[in-house]
Amino acid sequence: MAQRSFHVSVGDQVFIDALDEEIGAVRKVAHDHLVVYIENSGDFQIEGPAVKAVHSGKVVLDPAALSPELLTAARHAHEHETE
Repeated sequence: MAQRSFHVSVGDQVFIDALDEEIGAVRKVAHDHLVVYIENSGDFQIEGPAVKAVHSGKVVLDPAALSPELLTAARHAHEHETE
């Protein structure tokens, strides 16, 4: 399998593919994983293969490669916000 290489920075916004709203931000970048803060849920480690794309300060994750816990956290990322 071909290895992909992306330039990710601390503070980049995190999205899940096919969702319009950001779910959090990158807190740590390592050579094989990221640590992302998911709003209302805390930090999660994301393995490299789960990163689908990176562009314009946005990290897009592949939902098929994410844990059920992270997907649940993503669904609840904005539920305590008010207008």
